Amino acid sequence: MKIASLLFAIFAFFSGLHDPAIAQSTSAPRILAMGDSLMASHSISKRAISDSVAHILGVPVKNRSVLGARIIYRLPISGALGLNIAKQYRKGDWDWVILNGGGNDLWLGCGCSRCARKMDKLIAKDAQKGEIPKLVRKLRKTGARVVYVGYLRSPGVGSIIENCRDEGDELEQRIETLAHLDKGIFFVSLKDLVPFGDRSYHAVDMIHPSLKASREIGQRIARVIQENSTQ
Repeated sequence: MKIASLLFAIFAFFSGLHDPAIAQSTSAPRILAMGDSLMASHSISKRAISDSVAHILGVPVKNRSVLGARIIYRLPISGALGLNIAKQYRKGDWDWVILNGGGNDLWLGCGCSRCARKMDKLIAKDAQKGEIPKLVRKLRKTGARVVYVGYLRSPGVGSIIENCRDEGDELEQRIETLAHLDKGIFFVSLKDLVPFGDRSYHAVDMIHPSLKASREIGQRIARVIQENSTQ
């Protein structure tokens, strides 16, 4: 029996090296994902960004993101169902929270024009005030570290969000400033992910991420978690 148990343990060990779903340890990070359609795309087929992260790290990731969700959302019932990104949070012993948001607030809230007031409501230029810093600070108080994910850029062809580029750059510059204020906040930029003219990183609507993009974004996030989980 001892020999059989030893052989089984050896087999399980070497199998685990090749299967990230098996190669889990008791210290594996517990991860929650929150956000809008960037995070929610392909969740039904289990190929969302969070699924990519889960596969790479070999740990489950709970994805609470919702299509069309905003940072600033006042309607109570639909907000409680997840259209308010802050309301997506559920209590848990989370080591990491993967978060995105703000794009719908600018695109749908002010059409990416005359957005200075909305931008400041989301996050002030010094990153000290606004709904995004408020949410991130709330998450940090739980003890979780936060990975804030930026947005895909338009490839410059056929996208209705092409005119939002300047506003997107400003939003993310402010979020990056926020990350510099706290060692437990990490900003993952996607600004350089899409080559000019390359449509393969977007779905047919040229707004949401393709399967390829979701996979590669997950790789970037997983790398940040791997590099900082032992610190």
